[in-house]
Amino acid sequence: MRLDKAINFEEKFSTLSEVWTPKILAKFDNYYLKAAKMQGEFVWHSHPEVDELFIVVLGYLKILFRDGEVNIAPGECYIVPKGVEHKPVAEKQVHCLLIEVAGTLNTGNLGGDKTVSQEEWI
Repeated sequence: MRLDKAINFEEKFSTLSEVWTPKILAKFDNYYLKAAKMQGEFVWHSHPEVDELFIVVLGYLKILFRDGEVNIAPGECYIVPKGVEHKPVAEKQVHCLLIEVAGTLNTGNLGGDKTVSQEEWI
């Protein structure tokens, strides 16, 4: 399926009101391109079978690990390898793109009330 126009990130982020609730922008092969607003602390979790790519568009995202942290500025990305426990933290609102295997839960192996089980397209 071919998109009829380019994806405008600013337009897509303007439709998001919730934080830590990724929405699907596009699918390619078996991957989703997702957009999410992030603010505050998320939960410790891992994705045992898949890597997770974070691309920061606006703001500064910190990803905590049990043995350190990484800071991601606008225009930067970071890949959390599969199986690595991590906790994203955003002191101020962050606009982030995620590239993940289709069907990857945002809370990975943890589950719980922050899990987005019904993925939504925008």
